[in-house]
Amino acid sequence: MPDESSQPIQALPIRMLNDRLLVTLDDAAGERRSSAGIVIPATAAVGKRLAWADVVATGQHVRQVEVGDRVLFDPEDRAEVELEGATYLLLREKDVHAVAAPRAAGTGTGLYL
Repeated sequence: MPDESSQPIQALPIRMLNDRLLVTLDDAAGERRSSAGIVIPATAAVGKRLAWADVVATGQHVRQVEVGDRVLFDPEDRAEVELEGATYLLLREKDVHAVAAPRAAGTGTGLYL
């Protein structure tokens, strides 16, 4: 497995180890709209809600996730780190519930929750 696949697009001063992932949280994790158009704030209490994130870097033992993938995970099981003024999340590959697959047309994802 080439070492380049574990490197982020922009060079960060960090190298992920073992089964760890470095991700950025989607902007859509904040407020959202119901199907009727009602704005639901990010602070609204809901059941266990999963979040989407973009993979920036992977460790050498990550098997199913690649840099650039969108992953679904539980935001309660996370650790944050700040690098060069940006906040990233650290996850283990086993904590990822799903990887969004690109649509056949090449736009969007195949997962809608």
